[in-house]
Amino acid sequence: MASISSTPLLNSTSLSPLRFPNFSSPSPFAGSCRFSHRNLGPSLSPAVNRSGGAIMAAASMQGVVTEAMSLIQTASPTWKSAVANNVLIFVLGSPLLVTGLSASGIAAAFLLGTLTWRAYGSAGFLLVAAYFVLGTAATKVKMSEKEAQGVAEKKKGRRGPRSVIGSSAAGCVCAVLSIYQVGGSAFSQLFRLGFVSSFCTKVSDTVSSEIGKAFGKTTYLATTFKIVPRGTEGAMSVEGTLAGLLASFFLASVGCFLGQITPPEAAVCVLASQIANLGESIIGASFQDKEGFKWLNNDVVNVINISLGSIVAILMQQFILQNWVK
Repeated sequence: MASISSTPLLNSTSLSPLRFPNFSSPSPFAGSCRFSHRNLGPSLSPAVNRSGGAIMAAASMQGVVTEAMSLIQTASPTWKSAVANNVLIFVLGSPLLVTGLSASGIAAAFLLGTLTWRAYGSAGFLLVAAYFVLGTAATKVKMSEKEAQGVAEKKKGRRGPRSVIGSSAAGCVCAVLSIYQVGGSAFSQLFRLGFVSSFCTKVSDTVSSEIGKAFGKTTYLATTFKIVPRGTEGAMSVEGTLAGLLASFFLASVGCFLGQITPPEAAVCVLASQIANLGESIIGASFQDKEGFKWLNNDVVNVINISLGSIVAILMQQFILQNWVK
């Protein structure tokens, strides 16, 4: 059987730079500003002085815009371009961000976005953005009904920094390992796969939980299959499980379309996410809120969940996928 390369279909660093209007040409005001400053004396009227100052300020602002556009168009992601892109996107996307994150949560998300862009460029950033939009939308479904039943996320689903970190810790580790090229090129695609799988796992967990609480007719405990109320730790429903599977498939497809992973690796991400979520449900049902495990809160369980998703995907790629494609 022909081998399938694990090299991504489209490396994020090879994406064509975005095209913006050319702001680098000399300003038509530049020469006149220098002439006015050099040749006009104190007799210049205050109105003209103010006008000249406004023109110089505009020219200065043009320089800032030019630098920002240059950073955004940088083909190879750098820390400067990552910060510049995040500032621009977070300002433009602030109306959406405030619906799903608290102020401190936005700050944590900014750090995550900067790290992601530095590691995987715009493609990696778009993957995380798709995760955020899908997860936030699922959280808002039937919010009033979930609040009435006492199973809704706190603060109308607006998540804080601990939730952001708990949901992205594994992805951040993979991003850092990629940035500093730990293990060399042989490991770079493994870290990229772990990054994508961690967010496939988390979006599947979030969607399955929220849709299950909104539409699940019957919820079962993962360890005993005993019928339990909605919102019980470790509970699962058919409706929620199917929704989580579709969400994972969607995000893996996005990662494949953006060139972060190959189609076989996308299938690995989906399968790994379901294995990790089953493990997370078993952990929640067996230990969470139990005596001696008070430290095992939702944020800790989230870290365990997404770490399992990353590790299982990497192991499957190494021991199953590689042998299958040989």
